[in-house]
Amino acid sequence: MFPTTIDRVPSQTCQQINEQIHRATEARLAEFQGASAADIEARLEELDAEWDIERTLEANAASVCLAGTLLGITMDRRFFVIPLAVGGFLLQHALEGWCPPMELFRRMGIRMSYEIDYERYALMALRGDFGETGEALSPSQALAAAVK
Repeated sequence: MFPTTIDRVPSQTCQQINEQIHRATEARLAEFQGASAADIEARLEELDAEWDIERTLEANAASVCLAGTLLGITMDRRFFVIPLAVGGFLLQHALEGWCPPMELFRRMGIRMSYEIDYERYALMALRGDFGETGEALSPSQALAAAVK
């Protein structure tokens, strides 16, 4: 009936955008082949600070709700329809994975948490966190080593 948590957003996003996000991640990982541990550590710190799609949607919805409430209190009661609509869209996103700004955010390259984790664990494997093999690994091989 409802998509699984991991499938909600990708199933509601254009396949081209999903593929574009994946290709961009793979391209970033390819840049780190043979990179120093310090460079990888710096990228891991950037990933720790990266907002995922859920956090971005939550911040956006909260901002619009607060603005609509403030306008409803100070200007005209009809502005109270804004927080009502945002609440409905948040419920729709929770159930189906879609809400109006989601497509825009995905087009901007905002990733799901597991897409960020994919890059994180591949970088950790490239750095050698999951064992010493002595050989350079492709991003896909590094990720496979990370999940073993």
